[in-house]
Amino acid sequence: MYQQYLEGLLRGEIKALARCISLVENEAAGYTSLLEQLPANSPTRVVGITGPPGAGKSTLVNALITHLLAEDKKVAIIAVDPSSPFNFGALLGDRIRMGQHFGHPGVFIRSMASRGALGGLSPKIIEVSDLIKAAGFDYLFIETVGVGQSEVEIAGIADTTIVVVVPEAGDEIQTMKAGLMEIADIFVVNKADRDNADIFVKNLRLLAHSKQQASWEIPVIKSVATQQKGIHEIVTAIARHKEAIMHQHQRRSLLLAEKAYQLIQHRRMHDISKKNLQTEIQEHISQHSFNLYRYVADKAGR
Repeated sequence: MYQQYLEGLLRGEIKALARCISLVENEAAGYTSLLEQLPANSPTRVVGITGPPGAGKSTLVNALITHLLAEDKKVAIIAVDPSSPFNFGALLGDRIRMGQHFGHPGVFIRSMASRGALGGLSPKIIEVSDLIKAAGFDYLFIETVGVGQSEVEIAGIADTTIVVVVPEAGDEIQTMKAGLMEIADIFVVNKADRDNADIFVKNLRLLAHSKQQASWEIPVIKSVATQQKGIHEIVTAIARHKEAIMHQHQRRSLLLAEKAYQLIQHRRMHDISKKNLQTEIQEHISQHSFNLYRYVADKAGR
């Protein structure tokens, strides 16, 4: 049904890619058939960028794009923006943050509202990521919202997860969210020209060493993204991590199992709409006859 779009996608045509993404996001009739025809393997390196608000994640992604374009690489970015629980619209200026790269033939930028999804990631991000990988990009960066949702979900999608922090987090390093610390393949201390950066980096390296993986010692890299400092080291660390995990079939199966779980969960919940739930619950409340657990049991088929 969408054969022409698929063929254009596999040739790396940006318009075909954008059209395919729209079809998938809107769940147009037959979109699953399009996904089922995607190639099984892709050399695209999927890198998650996460961390607390104010760490400079978007600035870092900008710097990485600049560096990789200079190496003649094709780069795609998914910027996941938080969305309101009331109207599900994006709250940030999304792609404006990376506007300097708009129009470049080697760059594709897509913003996605999280739409209230747990983990802060859009429920369609797995499918969109696979479409982008099929279009032949060298790198796909997924920048998460970092506004309190569980950024840990990114580890189930990305090959390499970069956690970005700043020196001001020094007093909080021991109490930093355990999940966020656990998922890091690479730590980047951005804005490293600030006071106490070296002390913070030293302490973070001790912590990273204590969480060292079997085949990978987690690096802690200093950067000043606004000045392109540390960017080459980050790209090198991404390549080294790829080599380190290349033959870890168990890791790959875990990543695919996580993706499969999320996709199955989404499809089984497909007929459940928050808006419809709210309407029904409002009617029950007006009749003073609402019990949350009886309602859930009925909806879940007991």
